[in-house]
Amino acid sequence: MLSSHTVIVLHAHPDDEAIFTGLTMRRLADAGARVILVMATDGAAGVPHVPLSRGESLRSRRLAELERACDLLGVARLEVLGYADSGAHGGPYRAGTLGAASATRVARQVARIASREGATTLVHYDPGGIYRHVDHVQVHRVGALVTRSLQLAGYQATVDASALRAGPRHVLQRAAGDLTDMGVPASRISLAVDAEGADLLAKMAAMATHASQVGAADLDPSCFAAAYGREWFVREGRLGALDALLAASAGPAEATHRNLQLDGTAI
Repeated sequence: MLSSHTVIVLHAHPDDEAIFTGLTMRRLADAGARVILVMATDGAAGVPHVPLSRGESLRSRRLAELERACDLLGVARLEVLGYADSGAHGGPYRAGTLGAASATRVARQVARIASREGATTLVHYDPGGIYRHVDHVQVHRVGALVTRSLQLAGYQATVDASALRAGPRHVLQRAAGDLTDMGVPASRISLAVDAEGADLLAKMAAMATHASQVGAADLDPSCFAAAYGREWFVREGRLGALDALLAASAGPAEATHRNLQLDGTAI
């Protein structure tokens, strides 16, 4: 269905891909799209939730978890840019971290990957980086630059701020605590990708693979679907692979309704 689409999915830290776009990546891959995951940092500034093996670094652990998650989510190729995790603070950021890097320089790296792969669509983050972490904000800046320079269809991964506050506990609450500045209002959301059968299980398995960061409390099966069964996006520019995915999975009446909408919210 989507074999003509190659989608670059740009993320900040290992585990972000599963938490924010796991459903979407799995559904795109199952529909025939080529999904390329570009990971900006190694995630090594995090705190492990499990003991590390003798001689194992958090960096190596998180990258190994990432590779397993890619298999579960149908990723055709993983590219790790090699920047260090900037950590959860206000700076200054040490040399080699994503927070200290030039967004233009990082964008050139991502653009080379996108051009080589013949990408049609790029997924990154909303302007606030979903929850204001400096590496997430940098991913937005980079993604916006690449989308414009290569004239790709762009989608900003986000969360519905009101749904997040009303729903069951989300890993974001542990990561950032205060939900006030997370995500965007529902009125700004262009589309949402919902779980369809096995892709929810694939997302849960991918999140579970990131055991150094995601704990059992984040994977409670009684509320997992309510917390993680929908992924939200703000569209940039022209329609791309995510719209094609939803159109392909919609019934005739729903597809007609979507075509009549200029900018549907949570479709």
